[in-house]
Amino acid sequence: NSQHSIEYWLTLDLLASKFSENPSSREAIRVKNSSEVDLIFVPFFSSLSYNRYSKKLVKFVMSQKEWKHVVLAHHPNSMLNARMQLWPAIFILSDFGRYPINVANLDKDVIAPYKHVLKSYINDSSDFDSRKTLLYFQGAIYRKNISGGFARQELYYLLKDEKDVHFSFGSVQRNGIRQASQGMHSSKFCLNIAGDTPSSSRLFDAIASHCVPVIISDEIELPYEDILDYTEFCIFIRTSDAVKKGFLINRIRSITKDKWAQMWEKLKQVEPLFEFQYPSKEGDAVQMIWQSLSHKVSSVKMKINKSKRYSRFVPRKRRGLRTRTK
Repeated sequence: NSQHSIEYWLTLDLLASKFSENPSSREAIRVKNSSEVDLIFVPFFSSLSYNRYSKKLVKFVMSQKEWKHVVLAHHPNSMLNARMQLWPAIFILSDFGRYPINVANLDKDVIAPYKHVLKSYINDSSDFDSRKTLLYFQGAIYRKNISGGFARQELYYLLKDEKDVHFSFGSVQRNGIRQASQGMHSSKFCLNIAGDTPSSSRLFDAIASHCVPVIISDEIELPYEDILDYTEFCIFIRTSDAVKKGFLINRIRSITKDKWAQMWEKLKQVEPLFEFQYPSKEGDAVQMIWQSLSHKVSSVKMKINKSKRYSRFVPRKRRGLRTRTK
């Protein structure tokens, strides 16, 4: 579950914050007095335990006075039972694919990147001509989700015979990671298609490989999109257009060498924003997630304060008149 290990990196960073030489430069620090905090981080490893122990989590969180809590549920199957009860808390999620809008939404919650599975492309000296494969995809082609599974199947049949396209089944087993790494490092564009959920680690593998992502996922939400313009280094294509014969491949072939080079350079610039590491550094994924959470504080405070408007003046229920019948 390395790709969903966000709890590990955030917990480690918060525990280590007391050893920081310059705490004021950090996005988040751990304090002992809860009255000093804006948010309470709950170190519950939901991506590892899925639904085990979630009853204890609900009991703990709901026993607190205020909904300041940050709860991670990065794996889409995490906390299936608890999420409906903890909706006032701030969730850190990979996407909203399996959440009703009243439980999770961009008003209060944070989208965090997956930890990329493939190794970063260190000292990348490639260019447009040296990356021989035009378009790359390797993964599960048949998915349970109707829309995502349909798109992958349709695109497979549309692209499988294109000479400069690699579109095949693959998994992390039997050297799958090494093969995918080699494939992405030698490709100009990498497909990121919706599957069972709108997002996947494939997007972040592509960013780490400096392979320009082609995103075909209409419902996808992206990390840090309030400060990042993904159109500078990603291609977005609607699913309905992508499955039209010739549309996708013609769109990709129309992108010039200079345009690709601009996007490739931008990928190398933004790559550090998606890196999880210890100790964390300014501008890496850990600090960016803390920053995203800090942006939610004011709106959460406003909602809490508005909810208190009439709570102190709720009239007592009038007692009904008692009558006695013979």
